[in-house]
Amino acid sequence: MSIIYILIPIAILFVIIAIGIFFWAVRSEQFSDLNKQGHSILFEDDKEQHKNANDRD
Repeated sequence: MSIIYILIPIAILFVIIAIGIFFWAVRSEQFSDLNKQGHSILFEDDKEQHKNANDRD
């Protein structure tokens, strides 16, 4: 039973840390444009490959 007195404050601390990280992410605009990041992965490598192919010729 005494372990509950240790685990409850640790659980509350984890929740406070998780909420703090979430609000930090929202304030620093980590979630501002979710679609842009998905599309930039697809198109960024193509530009690099075309640039390297033109340099070889």
